[in-house]
Amino acid sequence: MDITSAVETLTQSANTLFILIGAIMVLAMHAGFAFLEVGTVRHKNQVNALVKIITDFAVSALVYFFVGYTIAYDTHFLQGAGELTAGNGYALVKFFFLMTFAAAIPAIVSGGIAERARFYPMLIAAGLIVGVVYPFFEGIVWNGNYGLQGWLAASFGAGFHDFAGSVVVHAFGGWVALVALLLLGARHGRYRNGKVVAFAPSNIPFLSLGAWILTIGWFGFNVMSAQTLDSISGLVAVNSLMAMVGGILVSMVMGRKDPGFIHNGPLAGLVAVCAGSDLMHPIGALVTGGVAGAIFVVLFEWAQERIERLDDVLGVWPLHGVCGLWGGIAAGIFGQASLGGLGGVSLMAQLVGSLAGVAVAVVGGLVVYGLVARVSGLRLTQEEEFNGADLSIHRIGATSLD
Repeated sequence: MDITSAVETLTQSANTLFILIGAIMVLAMHAGFAFLEVGTVRHKNQVNALVKIITDFAVSALVYFFVGYTIAYDTHFLQGAGELTAGNGYALVKFFFLMTFAAAIPAIVSGGIAERARFYPMLIAAGLIVGVVYPFFEGIVWNGNYGLQGWLAASFGAGFHDFAGSVVVHAFGGWVALVALLLLGARHGRYRNGKVVAFAPSNIPFLSLGAWILTIGWFGFNVMSAQTLDSISGLVAVNSLMAMVGGILVSMVMGRKDPGFIHNGPLAGLVAVCAGSDLMHPIGALVTGGVAGAIFVVLFEWAQERIERLDDVLGVWPLHGVCGLWGGIAAGIFGQASLGGLGGVSLMAQLVGSLAGVAVAVVGGLVVYGLVARVSGLRLTQEEEFNGADLSIHRIGATSLD
C-alpha cells in the first residue's frame, strides 16, 4: 500500500512538473511574439509592440482564470487552497498551460493590427475574446461541449482532431485578426495610387530573434500538449521539426531569399502541424509544413497587393489563420493510415471542425470589435499614427534618438 501510494505521488509530481515546463516554454513564446513584432514594425512603434504583448498577456490571464476556463471546462478555482493543491496542484498547472495558449490569441492579433490601433479599446477587446469567445470554441473541441464532437463521430466515424491547436488557437486567432484588420483599414501612406508602399522592417535581428524564440518554444507547445508523461510521444517532436524545416525551405525559395519570409517560414510550418503532429508520418509533416510555407508567401503577397483594407503588418491572417486552417485539414489527410499516419481521423470531420472554428472566430470577432468600435473607436488619429504609437500612447520612444 505504501509503495502504491509512493508511486502515485511520484507520478502526480512528475506530471505536474512536465506540464509546468510546457507552460513555461509557451510563456516564453510570448517574448517571441514581442520581438517578431518589434523587428517588423517601424521604429516609432517598437515600444507599443512590447507593451501590447505583455499587457495583453496579463489581461488574458485574469479573464481566463475567472471566466474563460469555466466556460471551456466547467470548473473554477474559487475554493480553498487545500483543495486546489490536490494531486500536487496538477489542475492549477494545467490551467497555466492552457492559459498560455489562450493568451496567444491577442498576441496573434497584435501583430496584424500594429501601428494604428488604440491601446485600451484593443485591450478590452482582447479580454472579451479570451474570456468568452475563444473558450466557447475551445470547450467544443477539447472538452466535448455542445455535442459537436459527438455528432462528428457519429456522422464521419471520428471527431475533430486538433492535438495542439492548429485551428483552436492559430486559425482562430488569425481569423479574429482578419476581422479587426478589415475594421481598422490600412495604415496611412501604405497605399499610393493603388500601389503598395513598402514599410521596411525596423530591425531584422529582432525579427529573427522573435522567430527563433517562437520556434524553440513551439516544442513545448506541441510536445507538452500530451499533458502527462505517459502520453508523451517522440513522433510529435520529430513531426514538429520536419514541418518547421519544410516551412523554412519552401518560404526561402518562394520568397526569393527574403529574410522576412524565411523567418516566418518555420512558424507557418509549425502552425500547420499542430493539429496532426501526433498522427502523421514525418514525411507527411514535412509536406504539411512545406505547403504552409507556400501558403504564407503567396497569400501574404496577394493580400497586400489586392485588398487595400487588409494591411496585415506581420501577415497573421495567412500565417495563423489560413495555415492553421490548412493544418486542421492536413491532419485528416496525412493522419490516414494509408499515408503512413496512425489513422483514427476523418477528413470530413477535420474539414467541418476547421470551418466551424473559422465561423466562430469571424462571428465572435465581428461582435466584439464591432461593439468596441461603436463605443470607443479602434483607431489612432492620423496625427497620432504619423507621430507613432510610442510617443502618442506611451510618451516615450524606443531609444534616446526619439
